[in-house]
Amino acid sequence: MRKILIVDDEPYILSILDFSLDAEGYAVLQAADGDAALSLAADQQPDLVILDVMMPRLDGFETCRRLKADLRTKDIPVVLLTARNSREDRTRGRDCGADGYITKPFSPQRLVDTVQTFLGVRHG
Repeated sequence: MRKILIVDDEPYILSILDFSLDAEGYAVLQAADGDAALSLAADQQPDLVILDVMMPRLDGFETCRRLKADLRTKDIPVVLLTARNSREDRTRGRDCGADGYITKPFSPQRLVDTVQTFLGVRHG
């Protein structure tokens, strides 16, 4: 079973992500902040990380940068999830090593499609 780490400081968003991904048969790990995400990613080696950008203390850009700098987690794809959709934000996401970008609000189907794309799942 493929593991996906979802990281968001809003419990409501975590529950939507968890429900949508669990329904597709993924094992879902949750973290409410960047520090917890770094620890979980290193310990659990998920197949994909979906990471909110706007979080207190350690934001998503810095969390992504640290994931990509760590030899244990550098090859795990990271998809940023954010309401920030400016060209500067997208550039900043690429610069920190993010592999993809989903903007809020998002549809559960768009989320699942993005996950399947990054995990190489063939669409039926």
